[in-house]
Amino acid sequence: MPDIRHFVLVAAPPEAVFPFIATGEGFKQWWAEDVVIDPSGPIRLGFFKRATVYVLRRDASEPSRRVTWRCESGEQWAGTWLVFDLEERGSQTAVIFTHAGWRQATEFFTSCNTTWGELLYRLKAAAEGKAPGPLFGTERLLC
Repeated sequence: MPDIRHFVLVAAPPEAVFPFIATGEGFKQWWAEDVVIDPSGPIRLGFFKRATVYVLRRDASEPSRRVTWRCESGEQWAGTWLVFDLEERGSQTAVIFTHAGWRQATEFFTSCNTTWGELLYRLKAAAEGKAPGPLFGTERLLC
């Protein structure tokens, strides 16, 4: 099974990065503006006027070290995992991201790889206090 992997260094400690990857509110800062949060269940991220909705359930978490989200929807995302590992590196945090468990490397897989690269740099900016806003905001919902 192919996996998407990315690495980025963030000029912030792991405890400052963690909320951006561990919560729906954090995702709103760099990933998607349309996030529905159910405190007792999964979160739902809506894209393209909700033509696409990804349902994510937090599968595991080690505060300031790792978060794993299980993808429960999407033709190609269902059954995959989003894994964010954080490693302290001096005054920085290494974010090691894996979107694991893809059934095959389709054109959509390749497109998602490109998008994840951009998203990780938005995560970096958000965690460093630069407030880039979500990649998928209301202006992108017009597609």
